[in-house]
Amino acid sequence: MLILGVETSCDETSASVVEDGAIVRSNVISSQVEFHRPYGGVVPEVASRKHLELINPVIEESLAEAGVGFEDIGAVAVTIGPGLIGALLVGLAAAKAIAYTLDVPLIGVNHLEAHIRANFLEDPALRPPLVALLVSGGHTILAVMDESGRLTTLGETLDDAAGEAYDKIARFLGLAYPGGPEIDRLAALGDAKKVILPRAMIDRDDYAFSLSGLKTAVLNYVSKLEKQGQEIPLNDLAAGFQAAVIDVQVAKTMRAAKEYGVKNIVLAGGVAANAGLRAALKEAADEKGIKLNAPTLELCTDNAAMIASLGYEYLKEGKTIDMTANSDANLPLSS
Repeated sequence: MLILGVETSCDETSASVVEDGAIVRSNVISSQVEFHRPYGGVVPEVASRKHLELINPVIEESLAEAGVGFEDIGAVAVTIGPGLIGALLVGLAAAKAIAYTLDVPLIGVNHLEAHIRANFLEDPALRPPLVALLVSGGHTILAVMDESGRLTTLGETLDDAAGEAYDKIARFLGLAYPGGPEIDRLAALGDAKKVILPRAMIDRDDYAFSLSGLKTAVLNYVSKLEKQGQEIPLNDLAAGFQAAVIDVQVAKTMRAAKEYGVKNIVLAGGVAANAGLRAALKEAADEKGIKLNAPTLELCTDNAAMIASLGYEYLKEGKTIDMTANSDANLPLSS
C-alpha cells in the first residue's frame, strides 16, 4: 500500500510517499523560512499563498522521487489540524482533489500525533507504553501512550510554547529567525551558570508548563544591563535561557516516566532538533535506564512522511474522512 502524505500546517509544504506505513519512498519538504525571516516569524497570509504556489510542484516531485505515478497511490493522508487554518485548507483541498480523482480513501491526520509517530517510523522496534514530550513552535505537551497506542495529554503550556519563546527571545536580542537554532548555537558557546533564570513550575506536581515569566525575566535582565551601560553577554544569556527551558522539560518528563512506569521516552516536534534538549534528556534517561527516542532532524520538522505513516495506521482502523471534512486549527492531541 502506497500512501501519499500531504502536510501544510504551518510554513513547510511537504509531500511524501510511504509504503505500508514504514518505508519512506520520498519525503519532499519545501521550507518558507526565507520568506518569513524579514518579519521575525510566520505570517499566516504569506504562508497560505506560498503553499498555493508550491503544493502541486512538491507533490509532483514527491511522486517522481518515489518512482511512482498517481495511479499507484492507494490512499491520500493529509494534515487536518492543528495549525494555521489558511495553510491547512490548501493541503486539504489538494488532498481532496487527488483522492476524489483517483477514487481512493482520504485520511485526515492529527499533526501532533504524527510528530510522535515519526519516532515509530524511524525505529520500527519501538513499542508503547511510553511518555512523549512534544515541543514545537506552537505546542509544548507532555503525553503518555498506553500499550494500545492511545495517547492521553498529561499537561501542556499555559502560555507560550517552547519554540514560540525561543523565537520571541531571539527577536528581542536581534538574532536571526528562526530563533531556536540561533539560541541553541550560542548556548553551546556560553556558561549557563553565569545567567541564572527562573524555572517556572518545576516543583509543581502537575505537568503544566509556563514560559511567559521566563521571557519577561530575560527582558528585565537585558534592560538592567543596558541601563547600567554594560555589554549583553549573549552566549551566557542564551545558555542560561536554554537551561531554564530544558531543566523544566526534562524534570517533568522524567517524573512522568516514573509515575507511569515506562521504559521508553520519545521526543517530538520541531524543537526536538535542539541539541541541548536532546543531550540533557538523554543523560537523564540513561541515568534511569530508560531509552530515549528522538527523530533525525528531517523528521523533527513538519514533514509529510509522518503524516503518511500515521495515515496508514488510521486506514487500518477504518478512520477515513469524506469530501465534506474541514480543517481544525485547534485540533487537540487526544482527538
